[in-house]
Amino acid sequence: MSTAEPAGRGQPAGRARKPRHRAERRELPVGVWVGVDVGTVRVGVAASDPDGMLALPIGTLRRDVSENRDVAQLVGIVTDRQAVAVVVGLPRTLAGEEGPAAIAARQYARMLADRVAPVPVRLVDERLTTVAAHRRMAERGLRARARRDLVDQEAAVQILQNALDARRGASGAPPAGCPTEDQ
Repeated sequence: MSTAEPAGRGQPAGRARKPRHRAERRELPVGVWVGVDVGTVRVGVAASDPDGMLALPIGTLRRDVSENRDVAQLVGIVTDRQAVAVVVGLPRTLAGEEGPAAIAARQYARMLADRVAPVPVRLVDERLTTVAAHRRMAERGLRARARRDLVDQEAAVQILQNALDARRGASGAPPAGCPTEDQ
């Protein structure tokens, strides 16, 4: 007679169930995390404090599709800050579908992952982060022209803070799609 817990649906008798909680399945590193908002013209960058609690803006890089200088700059940021993880925003539609911008973000994340390995690069759902960034800056009294140069780094802060909060479980279960995939 077996002393294992009762089997779940579709599980053979005598085998214990594995925990289904994301935190128990995958250990996420503690330390500085970097957040990235990839656009066609600019790339917003944010980084966390050393404890991985608070996301702060770092800057905005000019997107360089032909020579990928922005990726090289980002690799430097990850290295200089001794980052333990990178999150790249995945721009899905409100319906959860992926279009050309999401494909470009996936390609960017793969390219970055190749250059910063073994630091993990994860894609996270970034729906409405740019809208939230514009709203927050408008509330602070920034004019539209001033916002243009800051919106990408503010969106990177939103992306990173959402990932940090989900990692800690601060908002209960992680938001849908966070993290969406390991690179």
